This record gives sequence, structure tokens and C-alpha cells, in this order.
Amino acid sequence: MALSVGDKIPTVTLRHKTADGIQPITTDELFKGKVVLFALPGAFTPTCSAKHVPGFVQHYDALKAKGVDTIVCLSVNDAFVMGAWGKDQNVGDKVLMVADGNAEFAKAIGYTMDGSGYGMGTRIQRLALVAQDGVVQVLHVEQPGQFDVSSAEAVLAAL
Repeated sequence: MALSVGDKIPTVTLRHKTADGIQPITTDELFKGKVVLFALPGAFTPTCSAKHVPGFVQHYDALKAKGVDTIVCLSVNDAFVMGAWGKDQNVGDKVLMVADGNAEFAKAIGYTMDGSGYGMGTRIQRLALVAQDGVVQVLHVEQPGQFDVSSAEAVLAAL
């Protein structure tokens, strides 16, 4: 069953690249406080690189002003790729780039997509959510091939 507003984020261990190398981070750790997570099909892909990540970097201050503690970008890629993509996108400390390398989080929340026609295998659907202490407050899931409701602007409007 797919994750919905009011649901608790399931416990999954993800990975992220730090100065000390690849580190595990659980969703229980990640979703403390008010967290915006936006998920996308793949690092370095056109819409993700041209619009999705830049929007959250650009609107960082406005999101923080709305009480957001952490902004997380998640994709079914490995932590090395997510780290490199974060550098490429100049996210700095504004967006935490998190890897769901085995699509465990995508499966746990019920929002996988089949990207095998593009050589990408199982991926996560494009979406954005706001959680307060691990409970989903806002959830915007894109229709296939769309980029609208998961944008930084749409998340800001929902806060």
C-alpha cells in the first residue's frame, strides 16, 4: 500500500557521502523535525538536473523561513553518484543528497517506477513530501513524465 498523508515514514537505511566517506542514515534519523524530501528518478537526468534540484537550492531560504529543518533529495542511485551530483549542482549544505541504492525506500513507501525501458531498472517516482517527526503532512506525487506538483514552488505553496 502506498504511503499517504498521516502515515509514518517506514524505517529504512539509506546512504549519503560525507567528508568521512559513505555513511548510513536511517529514515528515523533523517525525519527528525520538519523535513522536505523530494525524490526523483535519477541523478544527472535532464529534468532532475535542470529544474528539480535547482529549485530547492534556489528556494532554500524560503523553505527554512517556513520552519523546514532539512531538505533531502533522494534517488535510486549510489551514494558516490549522489555526492558527485550534489557537487555538480552546488547544493552545499542546503540539500542533503541521499542514495536509495537498492530502491528499498521506494518499495517501502509504494512509489516505484519501472525505468527498465530506459536502462534504469527500478526507480522511485518523482514526488515531494513534507514530514513532521516522521509523519507525512504533505505528499505530492507526479504523474508519469510530469514535473509540477513536486517542485520547490509547489512545496512552498503547501507549507
